[in-house]
Amino acid sequence: MMTATANSFIPNPAREAMVASQLRTSGVSDARVVAAMNEVAREDYVPERHRGLAYRDRPLPLGGGRMQNPPLATGLLLTQAGIAAGDRVLIVGAAGGYAAAIAAKLGAKVIALESDGELAARARAALGGVADVAEGPLMAGWPAGAPYDVLIVDGAVEVLPDALVAQVRVGGRIVAGLLERGVTRLAAGVRTEGGFGLTAFADSECAVLPGFEAPQGFRF
Repeated sequence: MMTATANSFIPNPAREAMVASQLRTSGVSDARVVAAMNEVAREDYVPERHRGLAYRDRPLPLGGGRMQNPPLATGLLLTQAGIAAGDRVLIVGAAGGYAAAIAAKLGAKVIALESDGELAARARAALGGVADVAEGPLMAGWPAGAPYDVLIVDGAVEVLPDALVAQVRVGGRIVAGLLERGVTRLAAGVRTEGGFGLTAFADSECAVLPGFEAPQGFRF
């Protein structure tokens, strides 16, 4: 039996339907991102028991209270990130490694950060070396690999820690999901010498990442 890997392409009707009905109709306009998401077998990056749900347009349960971003949210974040070949990319909230596999397909040098040991092990196995998987607190980022050209937070957070922003080079791009009053949206920004801010660019259902709760009274 042939087994799909991060570097193989096996057509899949559910994946093709995801591309046609979720991505192309909803703002995933980078043809390279669309092609990569049509090639990477998302089912290889989720728990075995949920493989049949890999292409649904809802967050997918991963166990331990964690959820994986819907394909559309990940596709929109990757499109907005504008990844170029050779970019150094840090993905925060690697989960099973799916977003890292897509970024690697785009030619990036990827470090995928995950705090959950079981998810990190799954990501390493699924990625097969096409991206590096680091294990540690998501809020702290991975300074050993900095500076990064692109930071992708593949989930929604209430606040983006300064420690993460500091690991992106001046001129580097940051994309993330934001959670405010129970509503999730996607946002992007560029780090400058004068500071950094995120601007929302799309309303989208997004998996919430733990550990990024805002202090009481905080507002974006």
